[in-house]
Amino acid sequence: MGSKGKQKVIVGMSGGIDSSVAAALLVNQGYRVIGVTMKTWDESTPVCRSSCFSPGQQESIESAGRIASKLAVPFHVIDVAVEFREHVLNYFCREYHLGNTPNPCVRCNRLIKLDLLWKKSLAMGIEADFFASGHYARVCKGAGGRNLLKKGRDVKKDQSYFLYGLSQPQLARTLFPLGGFLKQDVRKMCAEMGLDAAADNESQDFAGGDYSSLFEGKGIPGPIVDRQGNVLGRHRGIVYFTHAQRRGLGIASKKPLYVIDIRAETNTVVVGGMEELKTEEQIVSEVNWIARESVADAMQVTARIRSSHAGYEAAIFPRHDGEIVVRYKEPQIGAARGQAIVFYDGDVVVGGGIAQ
Repeated sequence: MGSKGKQKVIVGMSGGIDSSVAAALLVNQGYRVIGVTMKTWDESTPVCRSSCFSPGQQESIESAGRIASKLAVPFHVIDVAVEFREHVLNYFCREYHLGNTPNPCVRCNRLIKLDLLWKKSLAMGIEADFFASGHYARVCKGAGGRNLLKKGRDVKKDQSYFLYGLSQPQLARTLFPLGGFLKQDVRKMCAEMGLDAAADNESQDFAGGDYSSLFEGKGIPGPIVDRQGNVLGRHRGIVYFTHAQRRGLGIASKKPLYVIDIRAETNTVVVGGMEELKTEEQIVSEVNWIARESVADAMQVTARIRSSHAGYEAAIFPRHDGEIVVRYKEPQIGAARGQAIVFYDGDVVVGGGIAQ
């Protein structure tokens, strides 16, 4: 592995602070670093402002190239636009049309950033022992040599939630150099290392919180009803609504109303009060286990329903069909159908799956 005793690492570089500092740290540690940047946008991709797949991505690619040059490491741009559109964008739009609330970043990390980018790099003849990224998470060995995924030290920046879908082989070859650092430390290192080009170029979110352009006006108007079926208003398309949404309903009411269900089969948005959002348990499918191969009996966990969520105390129970029942200690506002629920034992990711 690695020539002359030095191991080679492919580093996914976005041009932002995090991936740039990750690459610099690995260089300083003696690794032979190769920088790669994935190109996710082409002319056939819908334009979405402030997104990771907009025409403005070229600026990020150029920034990553400048950082690689400063670090004196080889740099390659790898086109994954077709695969990104198929496995992330199309999936995202399809799920919204089904009334679900998908998490595209989870899917992108598992299929594109930490898998396809590695495979395409090798196919280009780039030899490497590991793949690294600027995620705030940690990988370590557990009992029996199993690869464990743990939260990053920086609680506010921890990105382990987005990485629960990684397989054992993926974890075995992945390095997260920033997992033990606070974001403020990374910013300081960026300045001290003179990586000025990356300082103002943070990684962007998927669609920047505004994904309406992805649907190109394809929303079909329909009714907004309460739990009893009373029509309270009209919507312009279920694709523009998410579970627990309060604003933008266009309904006059004496008490706050929230989206409590989206029924694709009847093109209906169901609203209700806060108390109608709460649930005692949820079903989770497409489960990926990390800390263990499976769960045969009930297990106490902390269940996170989004990356910024502190988590709920819960117990998970296996079902005969491979799905998991998550039973909250107290009734909670659960995850939207289609979102990820990730199970933790302390700072270790036990596994996770998709809420039904």
